Amino acid sequence: MTTAIETGRIFASPLARRLAREAGLDVGAIEGSGPHGRVVERDVRAALASGGVKKAGGAMSAATFEPPKESSARAFFASDAYEEIPHDSMRKAIARRLTEAAQTIPHFYLTCDCEIDALLRLREDFNSAAPLGADGKVEWKASVNDFIVKALAIALRNTPDANVTYTPQAMLRHKSCDIGVAVAIPGGLVTPIIRNAEAKAVRQISDEIKELSARAKDRRLKPAEYEGGVSAVSNLGMFGIRNFTAIINPPQSSILAVGQGEQRVVVKNGAPAVAIVMTVTLSCDHRAIDGALGAELLAAFKRNIEHPAAMFA
Repeated sequence: MTTAIETGRIFASPLARRLAREAGLDVGAIEGSGPHGRVVERDVRAALASGGVKKAGGAMSAATFEPPKESSARAFFASDAYEEIPHDSMRKAIARRLTEAAQTIPHFYLTCDCEIDALLRLREDFNSAAPLGADGKVEWKASVNDFIVKALAIALRNTPDANVTYTPQAMLRHKSCDIGVAVAIPGGLVTPIIRNAEAKAVRQISDEIKELSARAKDRRLKPAEYEGGVSAVSNLGMFGIRNFTAIINPPQSSILAVGQGEQRVVVKNGAPAVAIVMTVTLSCDHRAIDGALGAELLAAFKRNIEHPAAMFA
């Protein structure tokens, strides 16, 4: 099969020409797979994916290939097939930071199952002990997520080599365990930080999360309230998600993705039994946390969750 460059003539479909033009590609440098070597839509898409094509006005190798322009995505859809919603500053910041994190942080993932029957009993006792306030409402009502934040903070305290931030010059080992809590808000996501979570009571953690989450949804958080931290909790269990992986939010070195607690059959003392099990996945920055260290941190978290009374010893 000859290419357009070899023959001196360019055979291309109108759609292929438009896609190539909007992506800044030289359609004549693309090998066509259509009849008589005609360049068709799939050839342009393949050229974009491979990166080894010539740009209009000059040569470009795969190593220096730039992502297609924003307008190239529009070319795949009819102009009346979508509604255009401009990005606000939050969505732009989220996109920029997560792209940077995914490209620059070497992630690896560790997953384990935690039995949470004891935790649920402790939570029920804890909440049932809450007195009524002057307004007739209970003074506190802790969620499972509040205990998870506490358990992760204590696990970091007990695994100090994982309570770190990577920098090119040195590892920063932190003196406190500051945990971010992912909060979904209209149009985006924000992660307010619970400072010194290892030293705080579950009730205090619960109150802070509620207060910070409310202000996050009103977009009234100060930068100092959502910047920094060493790890974070992202919980999608309330949406019925069993397990998932999360992207680390720099400068943090890990993030714990928490799934739904559900009844599962487990083996206890050699016999099948039913337990409420929650799957969690720890994403680690391999520059700061090696595999064995990440496993040690996750094992410490699992112990805290499955034996929650020990967290308060």
